[in-house]
Amino acid sequence: MSTAFFADTAIRTCIADWQRDLGAVRRLSPRTLEAYGRDLGQFLAFLSAHAGGEVTLATLRELRAADIRAFLAARRNREVGSRSLARALSALRSFFAFLERDGVLATEAFNVVRTPRQARSLPKALTVLEARQTIATTDELEDVPWIAARDMAVISLLYGAGLRISEALAITRADLEAQSLRVTGKGGKTRVVPLLAQVRQTIATYLGLCPFHPAPDEPIFRGKKGGPLSPRLIQLRLEQLRSALGLPPTATPHALRHSFATHLLGRGGDLRMIQELLGHASLSTTQIYTAVDTDRLLEAYRAAHPRA
Repeated sequence: MSTAFFADTAIRTCIADWQRDLGAVRRLSPRTLEAYGRDLGQFLAFLSAHAGGEVTLATLRELRAADIRAFLAARRNREVGSRSLARALSALRSFFAFLERDGVLATEAFNVVRTPRQARSLPKALTVLEARQTIATTDELEDVPWIAARDMAVISLLYGAGLRISEALAITRADLEAQSLRVTGKGGKTRVVPLLAQVRQTIATYLGLCPFHPAPDEPIFRGKKGGPLSPRLIQLRLEQLRSALGLPPTATPHALRHSFATHLLGRGGDLRMIQELLGHASLSTTQIYTAVDTDRLLEAYRAAHPRA
């Protein structure tokens, strides 16, 4: 928690216990843990300035909905977006829920504070032709054969298996199976996704050319010096491909994952199957991600429900 704030020892102990719980029990990613800690630190710094002194458990017991709204308003005045405000509110609710479970204190203040509305901002899907051209052109932008094969394999995984870039770059030899791939997603959750023959071939080509030989439990995709491949290098490769193919700025690594889901759905793919392939915890997330309209959901409901 990098944000400076004035709080007593009891609160700092509670924060440490809460963060251990988030990491060990809820298994949040390190980046989420960092963001939650930063959000809570900013809130406590605001309370310290707002109350004019050190924040104590007594301060938190007296918390009012107006205090929370004032904090959100102060953040918005600094041009913090709705998505970040919603995450901050989620972090605060998590911390205060933890305090209540531990019997430290309870507050009703959060019950009347609404989560800031967020505009839907989905990455635009590439067309099937654009996605194929993106993969096919990858090796034309790199003179080193094994690096060209590496980038093609990664980009093939983003579109051919619907992986997040972090998931693709974390793949090990132990994760590779004959017809499928074991993927570790958000929160350490594991899923198995099928591997198309073309995608398997790009990985095999890369492994045959790669001059480095990481251990079975180490990521297979390596940088020029043999270390784990940075996501930034794949992002830069996509920037080159956008320029070479005249693609829009929305053609990012994540847009390839979105294209995977959108193209499956457009060709009659089952929404629940796409949810499993993407590694989404809830169907509602998949609905938003693939821009499914309500009519399609109702159609699926009427077709599947025995009383429909």
